[in-house]
Amino acid sequence: MDNRSIIKQLKLQAALMELHDENSFKIRGFNNAVFNLDKVEVELATLSQQELEGLEGVGKSIAATIYEIVQKGASQALEDYFESTPQGIIELLDMKGIGPKKIKVLWKELGIESGHELKEAANSGLVANLKGFGEKTQQKIIEALEFKEANANKLHYAEAELLAEVLMEELSGLKNIGDVAPTGALRRKMEVIEVVELLVAADDFDKAEEEINALEGFEQDVKASGPIKWVGLLAEHATPICLIFSTPEKFVQNQLLYSGSVAHLATKVAEKQTIRELVQTKEFDTEEGFYKAIGLAYIAPELREGFFEIEAAKNQKLPKLVEMEDLKGILHNHSTYSDGKHSLEQMATYCKELGYEYLGMCDHSKSAFYANGLDEDRIIKQHKEIDELNEKLAPFKIFKGIESDILYDGQLDYADDVLESFDFIVASVHSQLNMNEKKATERLLAAIENPYTTILGHPTGRLLLRREGYPIDHKAVIDHCAKHNVVIEINANPWRLDLDWRWVHYAIEQGVQLSINPDAHEMDGYHHMKFGLLAGRKGGLTAEMTFNALPLAEIEKHFERKKSQVKANA
Repeated sequence: MDNRSIIKQLKLQAALMELHDENSFKIRGFNNAVFNLDKVEVELATLSQQELEGLEGVGKSIAATIYEIVQKGASQALEDYFESTPQGIIELLDMKGIGPKKIKVLWKELGIESGHELKEAANSGLVANLKGFGEKTQQKIIEALEFKEANANKLHYAEAELLAEVLMEELSGLKNIGDVAPTGALRRKMEVIEVVELLVAADDFDKAEEEINALEGFEQDVKASGPIKWVGLLAEHATPICLIFSTPEKFVQNQLLYSGSVAHLATKVAEKQTIRELVQTKEFDTEEGFYKAIGLAYIAPELREGFFEIEAAKNQKLPKLVEMEDLKGILHNHSTYSDGKHSLEQMATYCKELGYEYLGMCDHSKSAFYANGLDEDRIIKQHKEIDELNEKLAPFKIFKGIESDILYDGQLDYADDVLESFDFIVASVHSQLNMNEKKATERLLAAIENPYTTILGHPTGRLLLRREGYPIDHKAVIDHCAKHNVVIEINANPWRLDLDWRWVHYAIEQGVQLSINPDAHEMDGYHHMKFGLLAGRKGGLTAEMTFNALPLAEIEKHFERKKSQVKANA
């Protein structure tokens, strides 16, 4: 059992303890242990109970619980909570914006035991009448439930990609199946995948279907399937799978038909014919050959959204999309100074080993007390360590950054003399996410106007499939960044991918650079850069407009110019 699975059980047990009014001291102990165990590098499953007791924040009781989880798969206490708690109530614990105490009130006073029952009660006004709730809380519950229902069984692209790799490996070994390739939204690298679609080459569709159904774990939905489609699930995955059969001769044609969005395929480009019609009538051997045959530059799969790509392709003005090798550094990362898993030196050393020229260290600021944010004294300590590591790791460089919280009124949470001590500032919102669009936008505009703000971090604060971003006027925010020379982050964490790719093209048109930042809280988090890159490419991002594609010397000059402008305008 890996650490993530163990910690997930501990979190759930802590929530159930709160739900059942257990001792608050014990609950705090569990939550404190979870916070500390998130940073542990050693595999918990390999430790003895005595060794577990020696870990920071883990006493005898919690060590015994962890040991029991490793030995039996779950603690007896958790099993007991499962027996005394309806499954629907356990599922509600995962809902954003409502904690265990409120869920208990709903359960005990209204007899609610599922999300469906809660939605009915909220829609009928019963929830608002409960003490401690009210109309606003009731509306938030309705919105959270609707969001959860709308996103049920969907996957982040990163998860869908892994599932597709498993499927492709299984299918490629079958006698009656030839080429297998991602198609649909998966091939376009959409941030959220509703159906994992693969194009499957076969001469005999019936024999191919028989072989697929004989595979362990493949569960066909016969009603949803058809002559050229196998629809179903892979065991332990609730996300639908669609395997589209194609003869080898028609594979390229079908890849074009199934991977393009409806808007892309419906666009008229030649002789008043749509791309869909032209795919079915033109002769070609490759996708590149097709676009050439209809007078367009080759359109990469991730751009086939019917957005800006076709007009650009007509005029031979499609951007040369940014590649991973263009990226020279990794900005916006966290270490053990705040809520990261690995030390500053570990984060820097691994970044250098990956071949990057520089690292931006941006631990949380002091307002983020929940994430061990840095007060002024700890900033001095970190900067001293950065200076020492820069001597040791040269020519690789660590830049002194901070993820400064944007406060309610748009101010950053340090005085100017402290902000001046950093090389650059990532300004982000982490709290009070319930503002309306006008107020949320004004808040960001004020932060952008701060002369120390270098990068606007994850602009909407969204968590894909879990929490909608707060509403902002994207055009106003992007225009303001252009005016004040502020870079906008594409947060590469698969849960965020924020700035949304749909606004990347507009930002580029306004001359705003984008920074692909992993927001890494551990060394492995650097590998999320790939997903931010894909999001940027969907919006037409080039190396020229990617901030962290700048080499070390150029990014140093940018930071120095920004700081000198502050002094000049003081």
